[in-house]
Amino acid sequence: MNAFDKSFLTEYIKLIAGTDEVGRGPLAGPVVAASVIFPENTRIRGVKDSKLLTEEEREKLLPKILSKALTCSVAVVSHREIDRINILQASLLAMSTAIKRLKIKPELILIDGNKTFFSDIPCVPIIDGDAKSFSIAAASIIAKVARDRIMKRLSPKFPQYLWYSNKGYATPEHIEAIKTYGPCILHRKTFLSKILTEQTHFEFEEDYLIKE
Repeated sequence: MNAFDKSFLTEYIKLIAGTDEVGRGPLAGPVVAASVIFPENTRIRGVKDSKLLTEEEREKLLPKILSKALTCSVAVVSHREIDRINILQASLLAMSTAIKRLKIKPELILIDGNKTFFSDIPCVPIIDGDAKSFSIAAASIIAKVARDRIMKRLSPKFPQYLWYSNKGYATPEHIEAIKTYGPCILHRKTFLSKILTEQTHFEFEEDYLIKE
């Protein structure tokens, strides 16, 4: 993975930022992106695609990543914005915002996936980037830990949905809870059409927002 990132280094490209998002699939909560820049030749044993790591492994890797990074950042795009602009655009917005929040400006951006966003910095989309690029994989871990912590913090406010364990994803228990109790303010309305029939009507609470 380090060799993959190093292959992009040139006389003019010394600082590479990797960026990735987490939370495209859940029925509730935000999408979260992270960006990170490392010094050349940085190695951290165990860093790989966050989906291949346990929650405990990600939590242990996070302080190692933060201690070795030159700079890193996180951006959150709320469920409301996801409903407004769609999940793809929300994911790209989260990643571009995370890049803008870096305290050091990179000379190249490696983006997980096959899409890119507008930037005055050259961008390279990498399909399966979190399995190929060290910096993208590290960004995926940062983003995953951040989003999991958000959902666990929100879980006591809406305990019926079991977000502490499912993190808002479409588990059978989460889907059944939505059918039983209806959706709450933090659910993505545009994601629920296959779960709730046209005859089903629930009032969405309007007094609770995710603070970004």
